[in-house]
Amino acid sequence: MPDFNRRRFMETAVATGVLTIVPRHVLGGEGYVAPSEKVTLAHIGMGTQGFNELGGLLSEPRIQIVAVCDPNTDSSDYVEWGKHSVRNTIRGYLGNPTWREDAAGCPGGREVGRLVVDTYYKNQRGAESFKACAAYADFRELLDKTPDLDAVKIMTPDHLHATIALAAMNKGKHVMVHKPLANRMYEGRRVVEAAQKTKLATFLLAYGSGGGNAWIASRIKEGAIGKLREIHNWTNRPVWPQYTEIPTDTPPVPKGLDWDLWLGPAVDRPYHPHYTHTVFRGWYDFGGGSMADMGIYSLWPVFTALNLGPPLSAEARATHTCTITDQVSRTVKNDFSFPTACTLRFKFAAAADTPAIDLFWYDGGMQPRLPDELEAQNVGISAEGIMFVGESGVILAGFLGQDPRLITQGKNEPLAAGSSSQNVAAGPRDSGGRYGAWLQACRGGEQAPGSFLNAGSITDTVNLGAVALRAGAKVEFDSDNMRITNVADANQYLRREYRKGWGL
Repeated sequence: MPDFNRRRFMETAVATGVLTIVPRHVLGGEGYVAPSEKVTLAHIGMGTQGFNELGGLLSEPRIQIVAVCDPNTDSSDYVEWGKHSVRNTIRGYLGNPTWREDAAGCPGGREVGRLVVDTYYKNQRGAESFKACAAYADFRELLDKTPDLDAVKIMTPDHLHATIALAAMNKGKHVMVHKPLANRMYEGRRVVEAAQKTKLATFLLAYGSGGGNAWIASRIKEGAIGKLREIHNWTNRPVWPQYTEIPTDTPPVPKGLDWDLWLGPAVDRPYHPHYTHTVFRGWYDFGGGSMADMGIYSLWPVFTALNLGPPLSAEARATHTCTITDQVSRTVKNDFSFPTACTLRFKFAAAADTPAIDLFWYDGGMQPRLPDELEAQNVGISAEGIMFVGESGVILAGFLGQDPRLITQGKNEPLAAGSSSQNVAAGPRDSGGRYGAWLQACRGGEQAPGSFLNAGSITDTVNLGAVALRAGAKVEFDSDNMRITNVADANQYLRREYRKGWGL
């Protein structure tokens, strides 16, 4: 209705007493959100974790999933963390306890995603009017053919995150992405720059999970352990195969998988299942390794609380493998996959009220040497955890800051709350739910704390760790110029070699 006619209608209605304002909850029930107020979303990536997280989006009344996208059509060759866990999750969405009763594998693909979205909305939102969910193989086609789309969620292998995020922001779409932002530093910086330039609502989904670590950092700033010297963070990852050889056999591409689209910007190579579902994280070309998988959850809140910038340097120690060639055992030169286990050491400059510190990362079963005071008390540590070492004590906690204990001067006790307002740490859920702050930003509100704008330093750090691993040396980093200053050859690892037609 043109503005003039709308105004005339409203004036006439009010004057004649015809107009009656009816509360929305009366029209549509408690929690009803008008279709015009929903954020229309495309879900890009319909694999194991995509289905595990889909329920939170489907049940969010402020979101309407209008499209799914994946280069795979429908298959049962995905990898999961428990037998039939994904199938059972999908059965719950569908309300069908016998769905694919005779299927032996783990399901996934865009057509499964389309089925889930349409069936869930039919069952749960039957009174609403909405179009059926569309399904696309190519995210570029999705963006071109869905002009009224508000936002995308990116749930693909790591090497596609930046490419898709940039394409979506260039089309004016709000973006949320599973960690990491990118598996190359150059790409991560391009994504942050695009978020700054476009001012679109962005959300890195690791935000909020490590709220306990943010709270610990606030107590450290109050002096709980004196001047902070070191942070140690360790995980039991990888929990997927870390292949030590490039496949030489060439099995056929599975029916329904567009291998070219799956590769995206990565250098061309023959299809092999060792590259794809879930195991992609172990390859430098496709994944970001264990730190990109888990360290963003645990460390991003610490970076924020301590105002850490990009690291000054990174140093790596990693496992290696050997092979026998012509009856001689030799170390395998590996510049293609992450090691089975490694330790990384990052140095950070002093910032604001935080001193210069060293950050240590451990994975694959590696763990830190405990300070003397902890060994004297026979303190044990679990498979995953975090430890803050200060001049006058140590704080030891679970990986995400659970159950922190202060160990100092012969005492071992729960970390007590301080008096500062900083003790209220950002948790994984705000009053608007997991997506609340981001959804408000999509509708013109302030950027969410989980915005890409706040993820630059942690993204630089995980990607610099991968550079140090590939360089096999300590690398000194000039952040302003994004350059390794002491190992010239290492600079090649800051960027990607792009296939023709896929450059950013």
